[in-house]
Amino acid sequence: MYKFTLSTDSTCDLYHDFVVENDIKFAPLTFMLEKDGNIEEYLDNFTEYGQYVDFYNKLRQGYMPKTSKLNYEAHYDHFLKMAREGAKDVVHFTISSGLANTWENAEQAAADVKKDFPDFRVFVVDPLTATVGQGALVRKALECRNKGMTAEETAEFVKSLRLHIQHFIVADDLQFLKRGGRISAAAAAVGGVLKVKPIIAFDNVGKLGVIDKVMGTKKAISYIKHKLETEGPDPEHNYCFIVHTDNEPVANELADYVRERFRIEPYVQIMGPVIGAHVGPGAFALGYLSKSLRNTF
Repeated sequence: MYKFTLSTDSTCDLYHDFVVENDIKFAPLTFMLEKDGNIEEYLDNFTEYGQYVDFYNKLRQGYMPKTSKLNYEAHYDHFLKMAREGAKDVVHFTISSGLANTWENAEQAAADVKKDFPDFRVFVVDPLTATVGQGALVRKALECRNKGMTAEETAEFVKSLRLHIQHFIVADDLQFLKRGGRISAAAAAVGGVLKVKPIIAFDNVGKLGVIDKVMGTKKAISYIKHKLETEGPDPEHNYCFIVHTDNEPVANELADYVRERFRIEPYVQIMGPVIGAHVGPGAFALGYLSKSLRNTF
């Protein structure tokens, strides 16, 4: 019998089968696709790999994505369902507070559910990251749950890991970053012509920023490999993850390198639509748990 219930929103980008098999409570965000004045709304709860590929193909075809955060009402309904099912202690993960105020919505909703269910406690974890970086912390929390740790012990442990998660994110089409306000229109235009690839990472408060720029995909891959050589994954955890937005060749190249160089089997996944909408198709990223803390920028 587990000592707590594990829960996350869909920005963790963990696959459906993994979530179901490990009894993780899942709160999906929504996203929209617009083209020629027609708008379609979807839940971020894909169950098959082909659905991810279809999403990125639609972006290539000119569909405009729009995402929304998980609001108070969605959190309240999510927690209320767990409380009614008998859950007592819950460890719940949101998207980084540096990207949205979802963490605050979750805290408030949990407090309000507790008014009617006094024994119901939610430990909300702000991961200071998103997509598979957030998923990495959910996986670590899962290990804690399966070892018999309490919710409070688990929340404190995963919080201690947050700033040890290093990220190197490379976008292929800078127009998606421009729409999200991450780079200027001028930088996107020049970068597109010159094939400049910004290297993006999360800072210490969970915001995204450009830490470097290189020319082309090959140099971006070399940049990531060099960073890994400088300080690879912490041997205590041996944890590395790779995510892409329908760019399997680069993801596989990085995965082969990690296996050969560090004898680690990385987690390789395609990114979900909510975060993928902001980086566009063809992007890739690598992250790992390090001994050192993140650098500020």
